[in-house]
Amino acid sequence: MDSIHASIVAERLGEWAGVPITNTLIMSWVVLTLLVLVAVIMRTRLALLPGKAQVFLEILVGGAYGYVEEVLESKDLARKFFPFLMTIFLFILAANWLEFVPGVGSVGFYAETHGGEVDDGHGEFLPLLRSLATDLNMPLALAIIAFVVIEAVGMRRFGFFRYMNRFFPFGAFRHGASSGLLALLVGLIELVSEFIRLISFSFRLFGNIFAGEVLIAVMLFFVPYVIPVPFMAFEVFVGFIQAAIFAMLTLFFIKLAVTEAAH
Repeated sequence: MDSIHASIVAERLGEWAGVPITNTLIMSWVVLTLLVLVAVIMRTRLALLPGKAQVFLEILVGGAYGYVEEVLESKDLARKFFPFLMTIFLFILAANWLEFVPGVGSVGFYAETHGGEVDDGHGEFLPLLRSLATDLNMPLALAIIAFVVIEAVGMRRFGFFRYMNRFFPFGAFRHGASSGLLALLVGLIELVSEFIRLISFSFRLFGNIFAGEVLIAVMLFFVPYVIPVPFMAFEVFVGFIQAAIFAMLTLFFIKLAVTEAAH
């Protein structure tokens, strides 16, 4: 490659049954397959007398579970939502870290020209695999899933009408028109903030990972040996932090959803 390749839109490699197949979609299959394989291997190697590696993992998982239980203030809620939160964290973490595996973003082919011939020098380069978070569709899909879960949790805990009362508190008009209008205004602001989470969730993850990928691509293009290494190490750390932030924000919003709104 003789130029820097950076695209906001995922490259389309083909389609199946009318569904476009992009390199980020293929990458999602790779991430899911890897996570399933790791889970199966770890499940078969669990022992009643754990070794050092199992003890270390149990300490990490136990600490994370304890933190979720402490935030939700309920053992029952922790048992229900810890698998969901951990799945989000591991999926984003694996997707972010696989970006640094050799071949991701660099192995691919050149698009055909209008004449039907491959132009190795000037055709559009299409990588077979691409970091998931650099395609806005993936962070947006995760944000929608988290949003639906958060709202469903609140409705199930309090009931539909009682939960919606925090956004449309018409009962406050019994205390006066001014109090009712003020409560309704606060409720509408709260409703808008619920949907703003979709943007916050999506663009935080997308922006940080995409910016890091562009930075590394620029460094590799101009200074291809020693200089990019510290930046790549920093982006590994950023990938972990972004996965943790996404999972923790989901946890905190679940906590808000199951907490009775103040009058």
